[in-house]
Amino acid sequence: MAVVLGAAVYDVRYRRIPNWLSVGGVLLGFALNSFLWGWPGFRHSLIGFAVGFFSYLALYMLRAMGAGDVKLMAAVGAIVGLPNWFGIFIVTAIVGGIMALILVTVRKRVKSTFWNVGYILNEMKSGRPAYAGKEELDVHHPKAVGLPHGAVIAVGTLFYLALAAHFAG
Repeated sequence: MAVVLGAAVYDVRYRRIPNWLSVGGVLLGFALNSFLWGWPGFRHSLIGFAVGFFSYLALYMLRAMGAGDVKLMAAVGAIVGLPNWFGIFIVTAIVGGIMALILVTVRKRVKSTFWNVGYILNEMKSGRPAYAGKEELDVHHPKAVGLPHGAVIAVGTLFYLALAAHFAG
């Protein structure tokens, strides 16, 4: 929880997630799982790390995510392993979608956002990156409507863990 909460604070305040926090999370995940379960625990962390990293790397390459978000989800994967990471990923996607809808509604950009979604799908169908033809679709561009995804990851992770604890007990 400390890793994702720290990342959320940094991402909201500075719009970046420091490497020391993500790398610390990865090392914590490997160390904790190795200590508790030995080689199977290390393997569990490695698979969670790899799936988290490469899943978000694909989003980063589409310029839909920042590099800090990639490293944070890799750290989450290293800590919780693949099955829990996938649950966190799903909950984070739902939370992110809700937060994005609230953000575009507050900024009065609902119409342009839906137009952009259609544009993105059309560009994907044609095999072209959407950000190449429309710079506001590049998460790094100043015109982009930004949402600190580190905070979304934190909310999704904490919500998933609370649900998992509730239904496990």
